[in-house]
Amino acid sequence: MARIKGAMMTRKRRNKTLKMAKGYYGAKSKHFKMAKQQVMKSGNYAFVGRKQKKRDFRRLWITRISAAVKMHGMNYSTFMNGLKKADITLNRKMLSEMAINDAAAFASLVEVAKKAL
Repeated sequence: MARIKGAMMTRKRRNKTLKMAKGYYGAKSKHFKMAKQQVMKSGNYAFVGRKQKKRDFRRLWITRISAAVKMHGMNYSTFMNGLKKADITLNRKMLSEMAINDAAAFASLVEVAKKAL
């Protein structure tokens, strides 16, 4: 039986890494060893960034809701507490969208939250 050499798979693997490193500065996009290190580091940054994006959006939604609720003479925490007591389960993303696009519906939610307290 013939001996199988690994040159083709090695080249494929290296080319895949170099393709992912395209656009990196200097030798990081040309030399396999440096490209491999940078691709691994970039993957870590991307992983962390996906988690941070969720945090940032939640913070943005809370800020928007808080600003909208203040115009109705309430603060964020009492508004959320009132919604919980009124058995209204809307997530923060939808509440912030309502605050921006549908002010009348949001005002009615604020009134419901006030009554529930």
